[in-house]
Amino acid sequence: MTEVTLPEKLEKIAKEIESLTVIEMADLAKYLEEKFGVSAMPVAASAAPAASAAPVEEKTAFTVTLTDAGANKLAVIKAVREILPTLGLMDAKKLVESTPKELLKDVKKDVADDAKKKVETAGGKVDLK
Repeated sequence: MTEVTLPEKLEKIAKEIESLTVIEMADLAKYLEEKFGVSAMPVAASAAPAASAAPVEEKTAFTVTLTDAGANKLAVIKAVREILPTLGLMDAKKLVESTPKELLKDVKKDVADDAKKKVETAGGKVDLK
């Protein structure tokens, strides 16, 4: 992480802020929000040391699992067949009746979201991992 250099005046203010307690920081944040009409970050997040912030990896591959067929199994079977067009009617029925079952594995977020939307619109429940 690169070091930020501040003018002496701002350095003095920063040192004062660093010495505040959490309650004093919360009061200061509230005052600044009211004074300038802006919203501050949560104090706990801004008070955490920057070194402890680990980079968050965004997930790129998802697994779509049918967890419950719901009350309208026929609609869920149709949705499953839309998602898996090579699946026959009987195979789709067996899959829907034996939940939880994996529908898609290692697919992109938009494909997973689309499959989830189709099943949930039909009345089923889906888990994305």
